[in-house]
Amino acid sequence: NCPPGLEYLTQIDQILIHQQLELLEILTGFETNNKYEIKNTLGQRVYFAAEDTDCCTRNCLGPSRPFTLRIIDNFGHEVITLQRPFRCSSCCCPCCLQELEVQAPPGTPVGYVVQNWHPCLPKFTIQDEKRMDIFKITGPCVVCSCFADIHFEVKSVDETSTVGRISKQWTGVLKEFFTDTDNFGITFPMDLDVKMKAVMIGACFLIVSLSFTNT
Repeated sequence: NCPPGLEYLTQIDQILIHQQLELLEILTGFETNNKYEIKNTLGQRVYFAAEDTDCCTRNCLGPSRPFTLRIIDNFGHEVITLQRPFRCSSCCCPCCLQELEVQAPPGTPVGYVVQNWHPCLPKFTIQDEKRMDIFKITGPCVVCSCFADIHFEVKSVDETSTVGRISKQWTGVLKEFFTDTDNFGITFPMDLDVKMKAVMIGACFLIVSLSFTNT
């Protein structure tokens, strides 16, 4: 029941996501397609992820932009596709909350990440392919912290137990203040359904786009 290309995820309980540094973006401030390396705890690359949006969308809509993000294995095969439609973001407009569809393989939805309205906390729900709620994600009130990691807790639907975590890792003063390249870590149960592991990776990318993208 494992989607092709995701077999490796069945063997791990932690994964790291490293955003690649784009020289053109640093020198000009011109927003380029984001690229990421997805690694195991030994630093070995397992997947590569690349945003696929046009120039106008990236630079005019910034963090609110819709995107397609393609996750490719080391053999060059696209194994996960993340689709985020355009939603007009507003904390006062709960009818326009963000959503991400996770497909594995591309074209086959395996789950969704849905933003939940809350007056002060970033909150999300992870759903399976049938739109059944599986997990809740809760972040801190302020998603900005100097010299410390920022944690988003992944909890059961009733929010009584923690089952995983998505963390934005502190990368140092120079990277934090002069670039928008970030490192993230995701932990989940070893025996978690591999499809839900893929959806948690999708949740991390939605959190990146909403909370840690400068432009």
